Amino acid sequence: MSQSNRIYLFDTTLRDGAQTQGVDFTVADKVAIARELDLLGIDYIEGGWPGANPTDDRFFAEPPEFKNAKFTAFGMTRRAGRSAANDPGLAAILATRARNVCMVGKTWDFHVDVALEVDRTEYLEMIGDSLAYAKTRMEEVMFDAEHFFDGYKANPDYAMACLAAADKAGARWLVLCDTNGGTLPHEIERIVGEVAKKIPGERLGIHTHNDTENAVANTLAAVRAGVRQVQGTINGLGERCGNANMIALIPNLVLKMGFETGLKEDALQRLTHLSRLLDDRLNVVPNRSAAYVGTRAFAHKGGLHVSAVEKDPKTYEHIDPELVGNQRIIVVSDQAGRSNIMARFRQIGLEVDPKDPRVARLLEIVKEREAEGYAYDGADASFELLARHELHTVPDYFLLQSFRVMSERRVNARGQLIALSEATVKLDVAGGRAMEVGEGNGPVNALDAALRKALLPIYPELEDMRLVDFKVRILDSAGGTAATTRVMIESADAKGQRWSTIGVSPNIVDASYNALYDAITYKLFRDEAQPAQRAQK
Repeated sequence: MSQSNRIYLFDTTLRDGAQTQGVDFTVADKVAIARELDLLGIDYIEGGWPGANPTDDRFFAEPPEFKNAKFTAFGMTRRAGRSAANDPGLAAILATRARNVCMVGKTWDFHVDVALEVDRTEYLEMIGDSLAYAKTRMEEVMFDAEHFFDGYKANPDYAMACLAAADKAGARWLVLCDTNGGTLPHEIERIVGEVAKKIPGERLGIHTHNDTENAVANTLAAVRAGVRQVQGTINGLGERCGNANMIALIPNLVLKMGFETGLKEDALQRLTHLSRLLDDRLNVVPNRSAAYVGTRAFAHKGGLHVSAVEKDPKTYEHIDPELVGNQRIIVVSDQAGRSNIMARFRQIGLEVDPKDPRVARLLEIVKEREAEGYAYDGADASFELLARHELHTVPDYFLLQSFRVMSERRVNARGQLIALSEATVKLDVAGGRAMEVGEGNGPVNALDAALRKALLPIYPELEDMRLVDFKVRILDSAGGTAATTRVMIESADAKGQRWSTIGVSPNIVDASYNALYDAITYKLFRDEAQPAQRAQK
């Protein structure tokens, strides 16, 4: 492939993504994410802004070793009235172990006049001085042309003069930024095309924000117009509405547009893992509808859809989900037909004759239970267990005799509010009766703790299991506090596996137990745990 077909990927998750409301990376988070990005084959990893906060300072002081990526610092041009050599902000950036720097500068005359209150000619000198000085200390210097598209629309001559100053100072990349995120794809393509007539596309980058839900589209439009560096963040993290989503950009560039990148062999298959790793680090629920990597991205629910997908996946899938590390999901629900059931059987490795009367019976059970409040389209593990129980292919690992939950709310001697729950469970397991007490910050947490205390000595496979999400929905509000309750639980383990289970009951704790029971049973079955033997009577 020619050089013109090479796209350089620049990830700014650890800098621009860290500006997301509610996101606060630790040094350990940054190290883990940076290593994954490097393993993927990202060309540039922007670690943060040295001197801006203690976390970034510690990260830049001892960054991980990179095998593929260029470790990059971020900072701004010198202040007015100071030389580049005597500017403390520049000094902090250039003193790190990063050998590459992306320096931000204004390119909109409105900002130069109002925000900086600096003479426009003087500001051009500030850009040139800063980048020229950084060039003597760094291997590679880039210019982050902030507000470029707004600036170009307002005063194209001045915006281009800012680029020219950075270009003359030796910038490797001139990155055109849609900082406010208000530019539309047709505008991006037109303006980049005009810029590319004066500056080669191999020198141009694009940095977009998602304030009009067009960050990815804008980035692709810029690539079509000639830019060859693409900036983005994992899962589209970023200020306000976020940045261009690198998880969507990469497969669009590679699979849809045929560009070459620095990605390592089979790197595309790690995209789903990378997306969920970030969510795990941030302790947030993954976006199920995310393009390419969401659990719904290749989920099929309607019977006609499933029937067609079974014949040829291309009927309702634009790519093979395995290309990006995802998987096809056949949803079983009250809208399901026999084809859905059979497809799910094949996915979970069940060999069943389509004419087996148990198939029709299972379909009836699903529809009956969904009428009661169950929703198997979001609880894949519970459906699998339901099917396997009906087909007698999953053992009973333990039997609940009873549980009791108590909650206490009081003020202690120091005037502090104390809320504590206690749960007691009685189980038949391993040929005997086990009774354990667990405490937690709520009744479900306490019940989970008690179950684990009783089961862990028998089933060490449960050691790495954890609950990552818990959702409650009232299904019949007319019943008030006596209404039917649906509980959805998402669990995960150290292998990176996730599974969802469901419980329904008028009692929220009982519904939670049903979901917990399925979660534990599914974990044990998937890990091929041997059922503890009951005592012989």
